[in-house]
Amino acid sequence: MGDKDISEKALLRYADVFADVANVLLFDGEQRILPNDLTEVDPHTYYSDKQRQNVQIQDIVKYWKKEDIQIACIGFENQTSVDPNMVFRVIGYDGARYRAQLNQERKHFYPVITLVLYYGNKKPWQAPCTLHERLNIPTELKPYVSDYSINLFDIAYLSEDTVSKFQSDFQVVADYFVQKRLYHDYKPSEKQIQHVEETLFLLSAISDDRRFEDIIFIPDEEVPHNMCEILDRVEQRGFQAGYEQGKEQAQIRSLLALMSTLHLSPGQAMDVLQIPEMKREYYMERLSSFQMGNLTR
Repeated sequence: MGDKDISEKALLRYADVFADVANVLLFDGEQRILPNDLTEVDPHTYYSDKQRQNVQIQDIVKYWKKEDIQIACIGFENQTSVDPNMVFRVIGYDGARYRAQLNQERKHFYPVITLVLYYGNKKPWQAPCTLHERLNIPTELKPYVSDYSINLFDIAYLSEDTVSKFQSDFQVVADYFVQKRLYHDYKPSEKQIQHVEETLFLLSAISDDRRFEDIIFIPDEEVPHNMCEILDRVEQRGFQAGYEQGKEQAQIRSLLALMSTLHLSPGQAMDVLQIPEMKREYYMERLSSFQMGNLTR
């Protein structure tokens, strides 16, 4: 399991976030599911293929219970790219959960619900959301082919009213993607973030903007707890990086000038500029790149 995959799942594993997202998407924000009503479910299910047992892994799955009565099994599947076979995957997840209930010889069966969360913000999901859409069905057979629909939510295309109904850290995530789609920019809020690291890891993984993740690893600094402060920190680091980059390029040009006008060797030029020994190998490589016309920074 890759780091990106883990980052996408970490925030939604928290019961408060899981319940909040389910309440907004299933019940329009009504607080029907409480965090204490949720219990963790093994995301692994199994199926046989040519006498071999295979495993399928759903992102996050939890049971919703009330006073020991099983109400439903709810799962989330995160998507950062469009999968034309998503409907088959969801059928596999849901079918395995129903088969497990049959194997338990239960008297009462509970529903299985899978919610697909798509984070693309350049264009909406453009792939089949029903089994009928995915299959090539002859017209005369269509009435006899059972259909199956997936519950797909385009996070970047949620309405601003829907985003305002999230109460957990997921509001920050949804708000980021909606704003980026609508305005091609992001104006942060001062909403306090409960699970800071997991929220930043998720934003970093699904936006491919590693600056969010880098904030977490700044040594000897406390990570801010709202997006206003977090983006201030990002901008400060960007400014500092630009300053250091400009300083480095100026140093290289000074070295080249000394070598050209005074006919010094690279080592002698570095002595004049008092470049530390630990950085000299790096500057030698940069000088070579510059002289070949391939200076990248």
